[in-house]
Amino acid sequence: MRRFLVVGESILDVISSSSEERALPGGSPANVAVGLGRLGNDVGLWTHLGADPDGDLLRAHLTGSGVELLAPIAGVTSRALATLQPDGSAHYDFTVDWPRWPGGPAPEAAAEHLHTGSIAALMAPGGGDVEQLLRDRCTAATISYDPNIRPSLVDDAAACRIRVEAIAAISDVVKASDEDLAWLYPGTRTLDAARHLLGLGPALVCVTLGAEGAVAVTGRDEVAVPRVAVDVADTVGAGDAFMSGLLDALWERGLLGVAGRARLRAISGEDVRAVLSHAALVAALTVARAGAAPPTRAELDAWQVATP
Repeated sequence: MRRFLVVGESILDVISSSSEERALPGGSPANVAVGLGRLGNDVGLWTHLGADPDGDLLRAHLTGSGVELLAPIAGVTSRALATLQPDGSAHYDFTVDWPRWPGGPAPEAAAEHLHTGSIAALMAPGGGDVEQLLRDRCTAATISYDPNIRPSLVDDAAACRIRVEAIAAISDVVKASDEDLAWLYPGTRTLDAARHLLGLGPALVCVTLGAEGAVAVTGRDEVAVPRVAVDVADTVGAGDAFMSGLLDALWERGLLGVAGRARLRAISGEDVRAVLSHAALVAALTVARAGAAPPTRAELDAWQVATP
């Protein structure tokens, strides 16, 4: 049985700044799969890639990072124009296609944990297939979800909120940014929005807070960790790197998969702090270099040795 199955979009990010333009692999779920693969996890990705040069670049990037591709080649590869702001943050404009399962149904291969999020879980026509896949497999695997809202692609905010909450309700772990929560629940404090999502069913809700670090809530604890201080190249892929680090740390503690579900429900504050800290470090090493380039296990270990 595969350890992780990630479902969602792969996108070529065309990153533009005042001085240059670069084309780099991206797409939130694809970035999570890459992060997991580089950390040594067995991970498969069901995605949409076209028979074009962009698709060739993304396929080489994904397989080179230890990700098994589970989807056939069809259509045109999606693109995002990411314009870097002076503080290193990015503004996105998308040209995205997320069809119903290209070439057939979702992969039959079982996985102990299933992750999805962002465009693939929300955009028609394929978003409904993703939600159904989660419902079909939530008794046989743990589920994680990162809404990673792209407002420019949302036509109906109320319908989007309904879909996000429906997926959160069948998830074990939800990770969101403070910007996601502000968009979903305008006027609501970040922690109150996180507790609202927790009340829908997850065991753990984590929120990234940009330069302020991250916070998580469970049924009995609220735990915050600071960001890891690094020189920021850009923030592209930071939240996805955090997600992969979070899943990696939860797996290492035996808190994912059906066998770990009860332990996840009873997760201690100490373990929450440890997994948040691990995720924050993975995110920090990612933002220290350009593009969505999460660290390998060797790079992570080397940083920890060099920084007691």
